[in-house]
Amino acid sequence: MMASAPMISVQNLWKVFGANADKVVGSPLADLTRSELRAKTGNTIAVRDVSFDVAPGEVFVVMGLSGSGKSTLVRCMTRLIEPTQGTLTFEGEDILKVDNARLRELRKTRFSMVFQHFGLLPHRNVIDNIAYSLEINGVNKATRHARANEVIELVGLQGYSHAYPEQLSGGMQQRVGLARALAVDPQVLFLDEPFSALDPLIRRDMQQEVIRLHRELGKTMVFITHDLSEAVKVGDRIAIMRDGALVQVGTPEDLVANPADEYVANFVRDIAKSHVLTLSHLARVAEPGEAVDGPELASNTIIREAAQVILQTHKPVRVIDNGKFLGVVSSEDVLRLISGVA
Repeated sequence: MMASAPMISVQNLWKVFGANADKVVGSPLADLTRSELRAKTGNTIAVRDVSFDVAPGEVFVVMGLSGSGKSTLVRCMTRLIEPTQGTLTFEGEDILKVDNARLRELRKTRFSMVFQHFGLLPHRNVIDNIAYSLEINGVNKATRHARANEVIELVGLQGYSHAYPEQLSGGMQQRVGLARALAVDPQVLFLDEPFSALDPLIRRDMQQEVIRLHRELGKTMVFITHDLSEAVKVGDRIAIMRDGALVQVGTPEDLVANPADEYVANFVRDIAKSHVLTLSHLARVAEPGEAVDGPELASNTIIREAAQVILQTHKPVRVIDNGKFLGVVSSEDVLRLISGVA
């Protein structure tokens, strides 16, 4: 995923709340637990020495329980909260060193945020809520309305241009929030638990909407959530946080197949492995006498999808990776995985 230069690079980022926060980083105080540090100094480490890169066009998910530091991290990445220490580059530009004028320009034109609380202006209709991000950039009314109409169609709000927020469901209001963020055609979208306030059915629809928009637009996204099933559904890679620190970063398959510790294992325990793991995880040498003339499937095929092919042909599938034969996967292999034996 990181073949090209990263869109965003976060290196050794810290955020300490409290007096004399800069004196905590690099001192023995930084090794204390949160409760010990709070009792001793009154400080709280919200983000602890976090490093990762985000590739252009990647959906990078940051997840963790309440208090893990994920929302503070994303606010540091946009400098809504000033980090205590570390480096943060956006296409090679050090965001922590730019002045306020440049930072405002970046927020207006290069990256946008979508929050859990929609933040729509109640006295403005849909088209003017969406166009607001262009209005503050000095775009004339005709041009900003034309762009707003483009994104209205993009996010499925046709027919609601003149409705007011109070007339819309939660899901529709969040579509307005997404459209407003997309109106300036940003390079990066930061989404901070955008669907947490929605009921499960609408939330699922909005997750599919993010997946569709990403497929159509290819935007780089940093997506914050506390829900692993949501993270697995929308993310190319997932970073799991605990007490301000990164515990593990990897693809959904990495996390499910090789959890770094018991904390991550507990997180992924309830995720259906067949919905996340690919055939490369199960491919094996054919047993003597076992059929090896079954259909060929790519090694990155999700096991659940491969199971349908196996059941239809009643033969193991041949797993192929860039033309190379890796092995076979039978219905028994899939059943062992599902039952927890594999």
